[in-house]
Amino acid sequence: MPIYDFQCQACRKRSELLILPNQRSRPECPSCGSKDLQRLFSGSAAVSTTRTRERSAAVARGKYQAEKKEQDHAHAEYLRNHEKDHS
Repeated sequence: MPIYDFQCQACRKRSELLILPNQRSRPECPSCGSKDLQRLFSGSAAVSTTRTRERSAAVARGKYQAEKKEQDHAHAEYLRNHEKDHS
């Protein structure tokens, strides 16, 4: 079922509406009921391939490792300060 993005020209609100293939009447704005809707271009969907999934996984691993390194450093600093304060 096709879902289209619309913007109401009366109240300027955006909405996604399901338009059935046999539907002949113009859709109404769910907010104000106006039939003065402008269809917007929807963002395109990305195609996922093995290469793009591997690249995304590598980026995520790199971000995780950097965050883990920062957390480990902060924890080690906390332990050093704790020992210093309590000895």
